[in-house]
Amino acid sequence: MRNYLMCDRRQLVRPFFRAGVRNLFVLACFALCTVVSRPARAQAGSSEPALLLGSAWYPEQWPESRWDADLALMEAAHLHVVRVGEFAWSRMEPAEGQYDLDWLARAIRLAEKHHIAVVIGTPTDAPPAWLTSKYPDTLRMDENGRLAQHGGRRQFNYASPRYRLFCAEIASRLAQRFGHDPDVIGWQIGNEYTDESFDPATRALFQQWLQHRYGTLDALNQHWATAYWSQTYDRWDEIPLVASGGNPGLLLEHRHFVTDTWRDFQHVQIDAIRKNVDPRQFITTNIGGLAWSDHFDHYEMTRDLDLASWDDYVGQGQLDPVRNGAMHDFVRGWKRMPFWVMETQPGSVNWAPINTTLNHGETRVMAWQAIGHGANAVLYWQWRSALNGQEQYHGTLVGPDGEPMPIYSEVAQIGGEFEHVAPALRDTQPVAQVAILESYDSRWAIDFQPHNRSYDELQVLLDWYRPLRQKNLTVDIINASAPLNGYKLVVAPGLNVISPDLAAQLKAYVEQGGHLVLGPRSGMKDEYNSLNPQRQPGPLVSALGGRVEQYYALDGAVPVSGTLGSGTASTWAEQLSTEASDARVLLRYGKSNGWLDDQPAMITRPLGKGTITYLGAILDAPLMQKATAWMLDGAQVKPEFSALPEDVEVCRRVGTGHTIYILLNHGAQPAQIALPGPMTDVLANHAPVTQLTLGSHGVAVLEQQARATGR
Repeated sequence: MRNYLMCDRRQLVRPFFRAGVRNLFVLACFALCTVVSRPARAQAGSSEPALLLGSAWYPEQWPESRWDADLALMEAAHLHVVRVGEFAWSRMEPAEGQYDLDWLARAIRLAEKHHIAVVIGTPTDAPPAWLTSKYPDTLRMDENGRLAQHGGRRQFNYASPRYRLFCAEIASRLAQRFGHDPDVIGWQIGNEYTDESFDPATRALFQQWLQHRYGTLDALNQHWATAYWSQTYDRWDEIPLVASGGNPGLLLEHRHFVTDTWRDFQHVQIDAIRKNVDPRQFITTNIGGLAWSDHFDHYEMTRDLDLASWDDYVGQGQLDPVRNGAMHDFVRGWKRMPFWVMETQPGSVNWAPINTTLNHGETRVMAWQAIGHGANAVLYWQWRSALNGQEQYHGTLVGPDGEPMPIYSEVAQIGGEFEHVAPALRDTQPVAQVAILESYDSRWAIDFQPHNRSYDELQVLLDWYRPLRQKNLTVDIINASAPLNGYKLVVAPGLNVISPDLAAQLKAYVEQGGHLVLGPRSGMKDEYNSLNPQRQPGPLVSALGGRVEQYYALDGAVPVSGTLGSGTASTWAEQLSTEASDARVLLRYGKSNGWLDDQPAMITRPLGKGTITYLGAILDAPLMQKATAWMLDGAQVKPEFSALPEDVEVCRRVGTGHTIYILLNHGAQPAQIALPGPMTDVLANHAPVTQLTLGSHGVAVLEQQARATGR
């Protein structure tokens, strides 16, 4: 893994965060961490199963006399891990400087008695009332100048030096007490980073951040083109702190600032923990929401962590297997290694418009889908209903009376299955021949200026992801700057921001034999969110041998046809042209607005040992399937499974000398499946099978020995 300071284009920012904050807030006692990458640690002690099932447990909310009964129920359901502590600051430190961790020690010992390991969450997402009341400078301010108040969570200002001192102290106390505890396997920092602050001190910090980023106002004014609308800045303290409606360069840099500041906030606790704990104990944080919509770069946020984890919720309705699978692959791509699902719903939630419950069997399929896409642990939120608080109605495994809810038996089935198949799954992970490139800069740039209110970047990603998964392929979703060697096909649905360095990397990948397909809006912007002086795809125009002449936001469907088939484009269409003699047109637009009539919609060109292709439209599903088939054929990517029934998904995890296939029936009807070769059914004690029947929401875990497992 490369050192962060060597590979981050904003590397000059780090010394500012380590020293500039002290000058700004005049807090000599506060010192931010040095950000360096460290080798990943083991996910658990060697005695832990390869697959873990668990739950969030809040012993501080219940009489201690109840704890043993709760843990006995967990053990009976084959739960092997609990997450504790992340909302218990007022119990851990009931008054400033007065600590009580004995109750947590007793809870951990009881968990050990029931063969349940513990992940400790630092309680820094929910500070106690005494802290924010005595020190209001620790409170977060919204864009309208209102301070957050006690009674919720994340009311703190992530940039506050004073708050960071308190976080470092509570994290240190916990690590000193439990850093060598044999039953503690890991640490979770906070809970679901979300809200930035817009207070005057943070604005001043942002201005100093920009000064270290650009060096001079002349450079900033040039890159932001501030001559437009007389935005030119004469002093650093004139620059506003806004999250929307501003100069595109300013908006993008605000997101970079949020990422850097959250990452440094996180590292204060990482350093406090690491110097006090065993190397076997991992450190992570749970990324919340849909793992997609936060205002910070998840690739950067997880760089310093030992493993990535996220919170997987469906909310209203039923599981969308394509969308959920894509999010798992996205999370796996943050560190390009297996991950944890730190929270998932036990049937239902309490925050959706209609809090429907997953169908019987759907929770089981959801858990196995996570494993199939690379998770090594699935934890439910939460164990037991809180008697009061904002989430009383949220789904649980045990009711407020302490008795199991109906979902408990399904979770117990999952736990038993995890135990049974864990030896076969140990040291396996998904391996892909195909990668989808993602870039937070590109996503943010389009979000700031969608140009069509119907342009949904997640939907665009899924439009490209779905036909790849329908071909039963494993797909990596990775950072655009990640190494591409080993991938036969790389697709980039919306690489709006392409810097010269990224362009050189993509060109080299193609010349060395890779097959690259760019999607709409590619290469429009540079790394400062300024328009590239070239037409799209910017610095890749010469490699493509063609360019985008104009782009069009569509309010209706436009016909598209060519050698790949016929269909329509909607939402977005780009008029392409070819300049190189060896560039070919694959699709053209039909009669529409006059400008697009008979103009290229998709072009391709050989380059070196590979090919580069540009698709300038959002195609309908059938035509996108045909385009995907063409991409895969050209890259010589062939799935190991042939066509499967419509509702059946296959996931592939590769180990040394064997491959595990997890088959999931997301439908309500049984499905008949012919296997591509003889396998053994791991859930059925390795019985040999050549075909199988998956019932409604059925799951099969199959093993195949001694097959080629390389890309």
